[in-house]
Amino acid sequence: MALTLRLSSSTSFVQLPTITTTFSFSHSHSVSRLGFHPLRLHLNTPKRLMIRAARTESKGVTLGFRAPQFQLPEPLTGKVWTLEDFEPHPALLVMFICNHCPFVKHLQKGIVNLTKFYKEKGLAVIAISSNSVATHPQDGPEFMAEEAKLLDYPFPYLYDESQDAARDFGAVCTPEFYLFKKDGRRPFELAYHGQFDDSRPNSNVPVTGRDLSLAIDQVLSCQPVSAQQKPSVGCNIKWHPGKKF
Repeated sequence: MALTLRLSSSTSFVQLPTITTTFSFSHSHSVSRLGFHPLRLHLNTPKRLMIRAARTESKGVTLGFRAPQFQLPEPLTGKVWTLEDFEPHPALLVMFICNHCPFVKHLQKGIVNLTKFYKEKGLAVIAISSNSVATHPQDGPEFMAEEAKLLDYPFPYLYDESQDAARDFGAVCTPEFYLFKKDGRRPFELAYHGQFDDSRPNSNVPVTGRDLSLAIDQVLSCQPVSAQQKPSVGCNIKWHPGKKF
């Protein structure tokens, strides 16, 4: 028997407590504006169980890890970006995301608002998609460009076709967040590798960006970031068939 599942979005964003400043998210978009559509399923598995079954946690990467070199294209503009492009900035946020993952979709509006806010304070931001188009064509570069334009991403959304960037960063899931700080040496040094906040799809916990924003505030104000960091949770990166790291 076919079951029609309708997705809705009514999350409220709350004001973030931070060390140096505060900001708030507003959330008034419609589901269709973010690219969601009613989804017809021919399964008896509840959506909540489907999402839980797909969960992957970001693995431990040693704090102090140096940002690896990369050379990745931005499908929306055709520009190729490298680590050196962000040298003038005091901090760099690298996010591994993709188009299809429900964990990413759950945070999209919050990610856009948070990154817009902190870019004005000097934070450099990029997002990288490393998923194999052989298994997930909806994560391919042409759809990445559409997503970046539709959601007005305030950061370059880069395509890691070889999956070398994911390997070099040690990324395993989407979303996954790496916050690097400048310490007078090159390249950037990892200060935070944890979750956006406690919110998850179907959790009824509001999206605030609390954990990541606190770390960004500490980095931008040259304060130490706590080593007690909750891992990000999401979909596993979809490796090319037969390819393992």
